Parts: sequence; C-alpha cells; structure tokens
Amino acid sequence: MKKSLWISLLLCLCLTGNALAVNIPDGTTTDGQSYIASETDESAVDVSGTATAVITNADIRKNSGDASSADASSFRGVNAAVRVYDQASLTLKNSAITADASNATGVFAYDGGTIHLEDCVITVTGGGAGGVQVAGGGTLTGSNLTVTSASKAAIRSDRGGGIMILDGGTYISTGKNGCPAIYSTADITVKNAACVSEQSRAVIIEGKNTVTLENVSIEGNDQSTKEGSVKANVLLYQSASGDASVGTSVFTMNGGEMTAHSGAMFYCTNTDSVINLKEAALNLSDDQSLLIVSAGRWGKDGKNGGDCELNADHQSLNGSIIVDEISSLAMNMTSAQFTGAITGDGKVTVTLDDDSTWTLTGDSTVSELNGNLSNIVLNGFSLTVNGEVIDE
Repeated sequence: MKKSLWISLLLCLCLTGNALAVNIPDGTTTDGQSYIASETDESAVDVSGTATAVITNADIRKNSGDASSADASSFRGVNAAVRVYDQASLTLKNSAITADASNATGVFAYDGGTIHLEDCVITVTGGGAGGVQVAGGGTLTGSNLTVTSASKAAIRSDRGGGIMILDGGTYISTGKNGCPAIYSTADITVKNAACVSEQSRAVIIEGKNTVTLENVSIEGNDQSTKEGSVKANVLLYQSASGDASVGTSVFTMNGGEMTAHSGAMFYCTNTDSVINLKEAALNLSDDQSLLIVSAGRWGKDGKNGGDCELNADHQSLNGSIIVDEISSLAMNMTSAQFTGAITGDGKVTVTLDDDSTWTLTGDSTVSELNGNLSNIVLNGFSLTVNGEVIDE
C-alpha cells in the first residue's frame, strides 16, 4: 500500500483497532477490512473527488450518529453508510453493509458519483432512509444484492435523480406508508429480481421519471391512511415537493409477476403517465381494480386529474377501470385480452388490433373505439361509444 494511503487510513482510525471511518483515497484496493462510523453526518466509507476504489469482503457499519439534516441525508447522502459523490467511483463486492442510525441510507451515489455493487447484503433499520439510492445525478449498478429497509424504499432515488440498474437479488421494504419496494425520481431498471413491500405500495414514480421491470416478481400491500388517499400497488403522480421535474411518468413491465394485496393495481393522478405491459402476470387484490385515473390529494383541485396511456402487448388484463371527468385514458391493445369494465366521465379511447379482444364484465362507456366490434364480447352488458349505445 502506498505510504500516503497508510497515512490517510491511520488518521481516520476509530476506537476499535482495525475498524476505520474513512474518506477513501484514489487507488484504494482493500480485502477483508472493517469500516465503522458512529458520529453525526459521518459515513463509514466516503469516496469523493476523482477517487476510484475497490473494496471486497468488507464489514461496513453505520451504527450510530444521526444525521443533522433529513434533507441533506435524502438529497445528498450525508450520513449514509457508503457515500460516493463528486465524480468518484467505487466497486464494492461480497460485503455486508448495515445502517442503524436515523437518516442513514445504506449505499448512496450522488453528484456524478458511480457505485457498482456485487453480491452484497445491505440492511437499513434506522428511520428516514432507504436501502440503495441515487440522487443529484448519481449512478448505481448492482448484481445479486440482498437489500432490506425498514423506513423508506429498498430501491430509492430523490431530488436530482440519476440512473440505477439492478440485476438479480431480493429487495424488501418492511415499513408502513411511504415505504414501497421502489421509489423513483430517476431512471430505475430492475431485472431478474424479487421485490416486496410488506405494508406499502410496490412502486411509486414521481413526475418525469421511469421504472422498468424485466422478469421481476414484485408485490405490494398499500396501507395508506391519509385523507384522500387511494390505495394502489403502482402510483404514478406529481407532488408539490419539487423533488421531480414535471413530465410523464413511465412504468414498463416485461414478463414477471406483480401482485397487489390491497387497492387497485395502478393509480395515475396529477400527471401524465405511460404504462407498458408485455406478458406480465398481474394478480389483483380483492378489489378487482386494474386502473384508476383520477384526481386525488395532490395538485390543484379541478386540474389534478391524470392522463394515462396504457399499452398492452401480448398481455392479459382483468379488472375494472375508472376514469374521472378531469382525466383521460388511451388504451392500446396488441394481441391482448381485456376482461373488465370501463366507467367514469373521462375521455377514454380504446384501440384493439385484430388479434385483441375485450370481454365486458359490466356496462362500459368510452369516448372513442378503434377496432372491429366483432372483437368485443358484450357478455350481456352495454357499451356506450361517444353517446351511442351498443348492446345485444
């Protein structure tokens, strides 16, 4: 090891002999080292500037020292167990990361920082923090991770967004409300993984951001109790927090399986949104509600509906769809099957190709229908298209 690196490490020695709370110098490569942080706003592993480092088989603990500012923690990663920022880069392999302090995220990439994780176990039990996170333009990639978070999302982003790509592993959020499996103010892709939110929504996307799931098993159990809340497994919305740019929220699911233990499967409110589904198994809650597009508790009354585009490709859809009077839905079906009813006073356009079918489960109303009526099974119910009633 270089003399300068030894000096830096020795200056940062904690009380335990071989445990360090370190600002990692450029060129660091360690194997089997312990890193412990216990002071306010201190990270156990802190990589900044233009430093590049590789850490393997580490024990990394943020065991005490609450953050002095919840915003600094959430927006910039202050007090995280592992923090990489300011264009720095860290590769972390086969390591255990625990964060017990308040507002102490497990692993955080910020301000151009880049983190790559392999075969790591990340456990976050303190309040106000998530498992793995990007913000401010950070990038985080990972493979075969086990992430558990007790307060906020296991997979999370915040103001300024970034990029996160995760392949394989298990991601579990155990907390109530605001603790989904995935919270996106960034571009987040998850592949070949299992994601669970035990007491909250499965996915939340805010504003002009994305979540893409490929061959993922994901489930949520929304227990929202705030006045005006609509329970749903996937929420696409725009808040007034300023954490996400106004724009189109995009949720894409290719293959895999998604289960809602409560509420609707999808809820779009106070934003434009696109939902892309292809060969995904959707297991509805007892509500049997597929999609709600409506005003809610965010935005200005009368102007806070949702505008949703639902694209179903080789996809089976079941359940009810509700679109309120200040909202809209464009539903496009390609080799898809929909069994359900569409109700509400909003503008609804349904487009079916020749290989798609719609089987009604209740009287339905749409503004525009594109496709062959022979592909619609009324099933004893009526379909109203632009004021004209079609029945058997």
